[in-house]
Amino acid sequence: MVNGDFNKNKQIWAIGPLNTGTVYERRNSNSRHKCLEWLDKQAPKSVLYVSFGTTTSMTYEQIKELANGLEQSKHKFIWVLRDADKGDIFTGDVKRNQLPEGYEERVKEVGMVVRDWAPQVEILGHPSTGGFMSHCGWNSCLESITMGVPVAAWPMHSDQPKNAFLLIDILKVGLIVNPWELRDELVTSSTIAEAVKRLMASKEGDEMRKRVEKLGVATRQSVEEGGVSRMELDSFVAHITR
Repeated sequence: MVNGDFNKNKQIWAIGPLNTGTVYERRNSNSRHKCLEWLDKQAPKSVLYVSFGTTTSMTYEQIKELANGLEQSKHKFIWVLRDADKGDIFTGDVKRNQLPEGYEERVKEVGMVVRDWAPQVEILGHPSTGGFMSHCGWNSCLESITMGVPVAAWPMHSDQPKNAFLLIDILKVGLIVNPWELRDELVTSSTIAEAVKRLMASKEGDEMRKRVEKLGVATRQSVEEGGVSRMELDSFVAHITR
């Protein structure tokens, strides 16, 4: 039996995105993450959010280049640096690699390094966030699009290269930091700084931001009452409860 016959007459529903976060609303709460308080003080669309998920590892040398590149860019940033970024989590080789000496003190006026969990959807939905440097995991892609934030793509494994291609070449809401064919090479601080500047302070970046903001509105509307994704979900529920 060929796949075409196997899937014949199968009903398929396209449902998503599943993250139900909305555009950020400022509120006072003792439970708010410290990075949100910091974002409240920044100018609109001025901050780059940097996060590579929970299954991505970087060498100490690459972390150092990234740190220097963010500093050299002169743009504000929030960098989530967790255990996955410090070793190979699949082999248990998790090391707390240090940032360059004095780094956090030097960048404290422009950047924040977060070493624990961070509320990604709230950060992306915050009005001060203007860009996202990401590994392009599918959840991160959906969250970035839904919140209307363009991406500096740095794919590293699995589905990430294809996701980055979708963002950059099809949707045109992102740019590449390091091409997939160069994935085994060290990405220099100058390359990283240039990508940040393109995304955050160029006509090219502004055009991406406008496109993804429109796409974000359409995406959020799709899950509202009467939206195409909501109707697909209603159809699925009706099918399994008939």
